[in-house]
Amino acid sequence: MPRLAVALRALALPVAALLAVAPYTPAQAKAEPKAPKEFVALRDVDPTIRQEIRYFTPHNFTGDPVDGYRRPMCVLTRPAAEALHRAQRQLLRRGYTLKVYDCYRPQRAVNDFVEWAKDLGDQRMKGEFYPEVDKTRLFEDGYIAEKSGHSRGSTVDLTIARLPALPTRPYVPGEKLVPCYAAKKDRFPDNSVDMGTGYDCFDTRSHTLDPRIKGVQRANRLLLKGTLEKLGFVNLAEEWWHYTFKPELFPDTYFDFPVSRRSLTG
Repeated sequence: MPRLAVALRALALPVAALLAVAPYTPAQAKAEPKAPKEFVALRDVDPTIRQEIRYFTPHNFTGDPVDGYRRPMCVLTRPAAEALHRAQRQLLRRGYTLKVYDCYRPQRAVNDFVEWAKDLGDQRMKGEFYPEVDKTRLFEDGYIAEKSGHSRGSTVDLTIARLPALPTRPYVPGEKLVPCYAAKKDRFPDNSVDMGTGYDCFDTRSHTLDPRIKGVQRANRLLLKGTLEKLGFVNLAEEWWHYTFKPELFPDTYFDFPVSRRSLTG
């Protein structure tokens, strides 16, 4: 074998060995799923709607940021986002604003909820979010499920705030918890109107028409309900904050792209 060929072969062996153990670059890693073109960022449709995306933060029933929430942003199918824009225009004229807590929810986030619910030793947030519910009953009572309509992209969790609405202070992990059905002045501060319970309250008081919710609290729920239902939204009777725009663009598809600007293809 010629001397040059022998030398080149000798050089190639260590290079090949290095490539064999070199880590994958991001470009080589499996690409994350993308949203269909029908999905949009709510802020691009209506930047006036307030957003407080709870699952991006530890202030939720798990006590940790939830898998799949890369950015604190609301992503929805365009028809649902445009319907919220129409609702916002009506409420602004009355001195209110919509505020969303959660919109599209990736399947990996739902899986995160399921794993949390199975871990009976983790009850850090029980004092606020499910003070009267035994964690062993979360599946049976319907508070946690393996699929969520949010993953189809036309469901939103939201409330109403009176303008001007100052930002809600951040939650500090480890701070004293107050039951989500306590009086508004006592429970975790929220710049929304009083709906009788906080968001994601695992309690029958969260049922939209629960008879124990009266007066101003009931009127606030009915204002949200009446405004949204006239524009095509349907309320989940067990959760005053939960609305789905009908007809859904993807009634049978549960997506798993992350909540981020990068996921949007439009």
